[in-house]
Amino acid sequence: MSHQPEPVPSKLYDEAYFRTACEGYDEFNASEGEQLSRRLASAFALAEVSAGMRVLDVGCGRGEILRHAARLGANAIGVDYAEVAVRMSRQVIEPLEGVAPGKVAVGLADAKRLPFKDRSFDRVLMFDVVEHLHPWELDQALAEVRRVLKAEGRFIVHTAPNVWYDRYAYPLVRRIRSLMGQGAAYPKNPREFLVAVNEHVHVNEQSMWSLRRTLNRAGFVGKVWLESPPQDWKKGGMERLRYLAFHTAPLRWFFEREVFAVMRLRDAR
Repeated sequence: MSHQPEPVPSKLYDEAYFRTACEGYDEFNASEGEQLSRRLASAFALAEVSAGMRVLDVGCGRGEILRHAARLGANAIGVDYAEVAVRMSRQVIEPLEGVAPGKVAVGLADAKRLPFKDRSFDRVLMFDVVEHLHPWELDQALAEVRRVLKAEGRFIVHTAPNVWYDRYAYPLVRRIRSLMGQGAAYPKNPREFLVAVNEHVHVNEQSMWSLRRTLNRAGFVGKVWLESPPQDWKKGGMERLRYLAFHTAPLRWFFEREVFAVMRLRDAR
């Protein structure tokens, strides 16, 4: 039996990580969870959360998604295996006590062993978690999601970056930028481009195709697609042409940076 890589140590996810590296940190620091980043807001909107739903946020991080789900009237539960995340989430949801129409709670738990009964949740969310789980861990986590999701439930995934960008497009971008005299801003390792800690915590970045295969193999069916931040169409014609070139298949498979999925159980009854 081959040796499986060890999980990323939870100690790497300290408060500095959540406030300086984890997606949406600028908005969180400015509002303590009142505002969502564009990326998180896009992913959360896909869940179409409504009053009375039971929602599970796997890898809840700072807790802002729990806050927004509860305010919509959902009963929202978050789990994270980093103690700092649980503490921060509890601080974020504490003001909702007796105010939000939905109930909300958070606890320390491993995504590979969810402490919930079968078919417990209408929605399961996994935002910016996939890339932090080794393939063997992700398989176990998806099996747990499959177990706790209701037959008619929905599973929403967001992960970034698109590994095809890092693997194939980024070297080209870096070379072009170097020729333009901007190479110093583009390190050889793309995971160091924005957040250096990603070198240590991103262990399983996905493409649209690999995520679809993984989810299908785990017993889910649905839609998997790529997106990029919206562009300013007031820019000149050359910028528009560049955008259309790089965001039309097949080039978009390499240059779009965010991977989304909305899935359901394949054998739902």
